[in-house]
Order: sequence, then structure tokens, then C-alpha cells
Amino acid sequence: MDERAVDKFIEATHWPRTMAATALGFLALFLLVLTVSALKEFRFIGSGVTATNTITVSGEGEVFAVPDLATFSVTIQEEAKEVKDAQDVATKKSNDIYAYLKGEGVEEKDIKTADYSVYPQYDYLQASSCRDGYCPPGRQELRGFQVSQTLTVKVRDTEKAGDLLSGVGSLGASSVSGLSFTIDDQDALDAEARGKAIDDARSKAAELAKQLNVSLVRVVGFSENGYYPPMPYAYGMGGDVAMARESKAIGPEIPVGENKIVSNVSVTYEIR
Repeated sequence: MDERAVDKFIEATHWPRTMAATALGFLALFLLVLTVSALKEFRFIGSGVTATNTITVSGEGEVFAVPDLATFSVTIQEEAKEVKDAQDVATKKSNDIYAYLKGEGVEEKDIKTADYSVYPQYDYLQASSCRDGYCPPGRQELRGFQVSQTLTVKVRDTEKAGDLLSGVGSLGASSVSGLSFTIDDQDALDAEARGKAIDDARSKAAELAKQLNVSLVRVVGFSENGYYPPMPYAYGMGGDVAMARESKAIGPEIPVGENKIVSNVSVTYEIR
């Protein structure tokens, strides 16, 4: 066989072998990737299965804080034969109260109209002619219209709350009610109380696991119930308002006190 024929024979047998080796290399690499991926996912196998061996503990956390925000409502009611007349008087009183509150340092964003309504007012007139034990039905007669406007006021200087209550009363408010003291940044206190409750539950779970001679694996359930004991205060109108209008009496002392924020949690642990 001459040299040229030998070269052709070698070339003809070399390429199939190279292609076969390349294919085997790619196959081996593919199998390696699959194996690594399976090993990585192995630790997650069964993680979605509901735990059957569990313990559930409860925890409670309390946080106390001095309120830094007072809120109350002011209502102006006026009645007149014509709607416009009632609106004019109500608007004048509302504007006076609004200007007074702003002058006392209450910010515009903290004064909001919560309700504005107009209602017809009727008198019921009983028929005067009754005969043989029968009285014809009476009738309603329009007396006029009542205009009512309610403002919600937030006071960030809680020490001024009492004076402001008396102040708006002296300017013609029909009622001042719903005074309450709250915390402006409630979320931070909620988080603090929740953290204490979770720590309490974790401590109880560790002690219970020790007594049962088991190990805590992971948290598989959680729920929370918050509780905020109310601290309402109502400033009744009537004699107090009449006295405030006449003598501009000093506002009542209103203790702010201390608010308690409570978080109750329930935590379920898987055990083994």
C-alpha cells in the first residue's frame, strides 16, 4: 500500500473515533450536572410534608408607653327654616373653631371633616277632630333643616387637650366627644411586644422539649392576637359648655396615663 493510501485510511478511521469520544464526553458532563443538581435538592426532599410530631406553646409580651397623641371629635349642629340659613351659621362656627385650633398649634393635616349632612326636620301634627272614638291620622309638617358637621382633631401636644376641649366648646360646638390617647408610632410598639411574646414562647418550648427529652427541629406554625386596652374619655356638653362660653373657664385636667400593648402568640414546633 502506497503512502497516499495509508493517509486516506488513517483519516477515514480517525474522525469517527474523535466524534464518538466527544459525544461520550458531553454525555458524562450531562450526567455529572444531573447528579450535582440532585444532591443539592436532596436536603429539600420532604420539606413540604406536614410535620406529625409537634408541640405547641403560647407566649405573651407586654409593652407600656405614655401616649403622645390625643384625638377627639367636635360636632356643630344648627337648625333654621331654610337650608342656607342653617349652613351659614354652622359654617361660621366651624370656621371659628378651625381658626382657633390652628392658632393653638394644631396642624392643618390634623383637622379633618369626618361628616357633613343636612336633614329636614318635621313636626308631627295630630288631628284635633275625633268623633265616635275615631281619630284621623296626623300629618308631618316641615319645620326646617338641620345642618351637622363633625370635625376629627388630632392633638400632638397632649398637655393641651383639656384647654382645647374647653376652647372649642366656647366657640359654639354642640358636642365634643370621643377623646382618646394613643401612640403615634404604634407599629414599633407592636413589633416590640411581639418580639417579647416570641421570646416567651421560645423559652417555654425549650423547657418543654427538655422535659420530654426531644429536640426542636423547626417552626411549622405561628399565629398572633394583639390587644390594646382602650382608654376612652368623653367630655360631655351641656352645663359645662354653657359655663365655658360665659366665663372662659380653664380647661379640665385630663391625665394621659399609660397605654399597654399586649401580644399573644402561638408557636408550633416540629420535634424529634
